[in-house]
Amino acid sequence: MDGLLREYLPVLIFLAIAIGISVAMLVASGILAKQKPDSEKLSAYECGFEAFDDARSRFDVRFYLVAILFIIFDLEVAFLFPWAISLGSIGLFGFWSMVIFLGILTIGFIYEWRKGALEWE
Repeated sequence: MDGLLREYLPVLIFLAIAIGISVAMLVASGILAKQKPDSEKLSAYECGFEAFDDARSRFDVRFYLVAILFIIFDLEVAFLFPWAISLGSIGLFGFWSMVIFLGILTIGFIYEWRKGALEWE
């Protein structure tokens, strides 16, 4: 048991250093940085609506659509990496199954494009 705990000592040291650096940066930021929010800092930047408003307010559904599209194509990449690594061992069946998968995703992408889901007005 003692040997097992000794193997985890570098991990614990790394975590302690990481937590220490993080706390030091937060404290230094609070002490050194100017904490004077003005109208420019509090204005809407990328989200399109005021940052400090009612949480139950309505906003455009296109934000959800962009997030869903990102998740879909992000998952596609997540499937491509293991496939590319094991391509030599899975053979032609694995290759053509991924081609079919990519074809289905391409058809979905073309459908979204034609419906105007990627247009931002």
